[in-house]
Amino acid sequence: MYRYLMETMPRLRARGAADAYLRECASRKVLDAIANKWTCLLVDALQDGPVRFGALRRRLDGITQKSLTQTLRALERDGMVIRTVYPTIPPRVEYALTDLGHSLVTLMEGIRRWSEDHVSEIMAAREEFERRAAEEPRPVPPI
Repeated sequence: MYRYLMETMPRLRARGAADAYLRECASRKVLDAIANKWTCLLVDALQDGPVRFGALRRRLDGITQKSLTQTLRALERDGMVIRTVYPTIPPRVEYALTDLGHSLVTLMEGIRRWSEDHVSEIMAAREEFERRAAEEPRPVPPI
């Protein structure tokens, strides 16, 4: 598989196809946008329909108002979320996934579920790593 990828990448690059392994490829910016814990949780939280800002903030325990605003704006900018303002007093604003945003639901839901299913294994591995690191002899710096 590795050999196939290494042989294919120059051909893809020559054709100008998207290749996130290239520093300047726009697909890397897309990857940066969706590879964010708040994006993952927001897409999952919005999958069942429009939600108001306050409800999203309550659902995403620990998110700051600033982070929620920035993430929603980024998702709106990238065409994954639509923001609807209703002309009421006070104004009511709802956020919903676009078709593009809905295309991310399965992926984001899978990442969230995998995280929940494997948290105990990951935490145990971290503890074991820390235990081993604490037991390893520390090199003495030269004088």
